[in-house]
Amino acid sequence: MAVLKPQDAQYKTKEDICTHLGDEYAQFMGAIVPPIFQNSLFLKPTPKNGIKDSGFVYTRVSNPTVDVAERKIAALEGAQAAACFSSGMAAISAAILHFVRKDSHVIAPHTIYGPTRTFLTKYLADKFGVTVTFVHGSDVEEIRQALRPNTSLIYLESPSSLVMYMQDLKAIADLAKEHGVGTAIDNTYATPLHQNPLEYGIDLVCHTASKYMGGHSDIVAGVVAGSKERIESICQQERELLGACMDPHQAWLLLRGLRTLPVRLKVHGESGLTVAKWLEQQPQVKQVFYPGLDSHPQKDLVDKYLRGTNGLISFVYNGSPEQAREFVYSLKMFQFGVSWGGFESLVVMPTVGMSEEEAGSLGMPANLIRIHVGLENVDSLIADLKQAFEESEKVK
Repeated sequence: MAVLKPQDAQYKTKEDICTHLGDEYAQFMGAIVPPIFQNSLFLKPTPKNGIKDSGFVYTRVSNPTVDVAERKIAALEGAQAAACFSSGMAAISAAILHFVRKDSHVIAPHTIYGPTRTFLTKYLADKFGVTVTFVHGSDVEEIRQALRPNTSLIYLESPSSLVMYMQDLKAIADLAKEHGVGTAIDNTYATPLHQNPLEYGIDLVCHTASKYMGGHSDIVAGVVAGSKERIESICQQERELLGACMDPHQAWLLLRGLRTLPVRLKVHGESGLTVAKWLEQQPQVKQVFYPGLDSHPQKDLVDKYLRGTNGLISFVYNGSPEQAREFVYSLKMFQFGVSWGGFESLVVMPTVGMSEEEAGSLGMPANLIRIHVGLENVDSLIADLKQAFEESEKVK
């Protein structure tokens, strides 16, 4: 766990935090990039060995390279502390476990990340009797009605990564505090550059750092940020005992990604908006889900909470499932693969072939296709989408 240091306060903007916070050239022998401390243990001082106490003991607990990444992310989120994990799911699971006990009740939106839903409804339900009430999430009164005496957590994901639904963070945080319930949010879509839920009273913020934070599709990583007390508890229990600490090389690659996050996210957002507007005009598209569009059904919440958007877009194909599949398979620059947030453009089809009822149970429409707009030339990407739509229309 890393807690912000007094010298960290000199970095006022998110760009400066991403670029320089924690580098501490004097400490690292003038290295412009902090080194990888690729070691498992740290020797302790004795009266005769001349070693100074670094505060580090064992990399499963803490490590200097990981510490720099944690301080950067804590500052970006406006948190007192942050803890890095070996994956996004490790971070999310740790945040949930921090709040739940045997027979706890959790409230969450229908559209949360699939493995998170499975963790709640299968793993925690089967082993510990945890129950979950899924809600749309846009109506605070719906969440109020879902509260039970044993509710211990309201878990959020705003915007959600498949249909970009928003939740009213401040209203939900106020409701949770009124009833003594914890709150946690998956903030991966927005990144700390575009949304800081702690400002509105949310207790813990999680990120899958494999996405935009890493940005190069070469790490699997996660992070949780919040108060010093909560992060310390998570590190001493969920992270240390389950062995889910980020390794030093992951942290070093994450630091590389954070340095360019502001400039990369700007391009993803600009290109994403261009593609989303283009998609709205296509006859093969029934509906586009993208927070940057004026047509977003929760534009008031978008304007209230988000400072920008990115390259993640979903849309409903206006045709048969067979045509939707042909569209996806005909894409050339958009590669068929899960995840998002890297340099490359991707496509998945989470509900293509499902009935409206089946897809609706997951909080999504049928025939939903999700694309990630990468860093390629936006005109080339639109040309690829255009030719794939033309191919799909040949299917009868």
